[in-house]
Amino acid sequence: MATMRGWRTTGDGRLSIGELAVPEPASGEVLIGVEACGVCRTDLHVVDGDLPVRRSPVVPGHEIVGRVLARFDHDIDGPSVGTRVGVPWLRSTCGRCRWCRTGAENLCERSRYTGWDVDGGYAEYAVAPAAYTYRIPDSLEPLQAAPLLCAGIIGYRALRRAALPPGGRLGLYGFGASAHLTAQIAIRQGAEVHVVTRGESARRLALDLGAASAVEPGRTLPPLDSAIVFAPAGEVVRDALADLGAAGTCAVAGIHVSDIPPLDYQRHLFRERTLTSVTSNTRADGVELFRLAGRLGIHAEVTPYAMSEADRALADLAEDRVRGVAVLDMTR
Repeated sequence: MATMRGWRTTGDGRLSIGELAVPEPASGEVLIGVEACGVCRTDLHVVDGDLPVRRSPVVPGHEIVGRVLARFDHDIDGPSVGTRVGVPWLRSTCGRCRWCRTGAENLCERSRYTGWDVDGGYAEYAVAPAAYTYRIPDSLEPLQAAPLLCAGIIGYRALRRAALPPGGRLGLYGFGASAHLTAQIAIRQGAEVHVVTRGESARRLALDLGAASAVEPGRTLPPLDSAIVFAPAGEVVRDALADLGAAGTCAVAGIHVSDIPPLDYQRHLFRERTLTSVTSNTRADGVELFRLAGRLGIHAEVTPYAMSEADRALADLAEDRVRGVAVLDMTR
């Protein structure tokens, strides 16, 4: 295992595949044979340079599922060799700052991220800190588990941040990987979900999953209790705020969003409407999401790609040609 096949980018909009050295686990880390890796819009931001370059070149990918092949330490807690694990976006935190000490490790200023600060899962092998992995049950297929590791976790955190009341009315703006999982959770918990998205196939999927409506941007919605903006477009944030009823909350789930146009106080904020953001996730978010997904029977609508097709998967994602979520299947 001296070399492996993997994709890398320098953040200049290009992705190239080649032979790379197999990574070696350091103290506290495990070596993973990658079985599947989700393709996330954040990967697009890394490749296109929308996010500042942290490592160059870097292997993208932060929804990694695979088997532990080796451990650096043999006498500490963590997944044993042969265990299937998931590697999320949040790779590590300092553990000492006020955020880490109070359960808000997602706000740690020394946090590091998979596929951005360090190499990720668009490769045959990856390493990760054992303490930041999730055990994946063998009953959950790798292609189903991968989307939960970012799309699912971030969507779940966004749903919590949106403060949806029991039985409330929720608007989802953009309907890709994260939104289609979030919609299932909200609907199964009794919410009335309305979807706003440009893509016709995405609107069909939303209705198939039980949404009360799925419309193009610009259409009128009933007053919302909560809204989540998944589309990375500032003008959509303004639209979502306008659709909120009194005391409604809009959560913006993207790590990168274009500038928000000027807001009109009376139309967008008055009557105690709240605008909030979502920043990464905590490990506890992932534990809760996996437990909830199993209990509610959440199912990802997966569009699989071979590992050699990562560039095509990202291009399809950029052009909204992916139904549900794109996942690299390393067995193809």
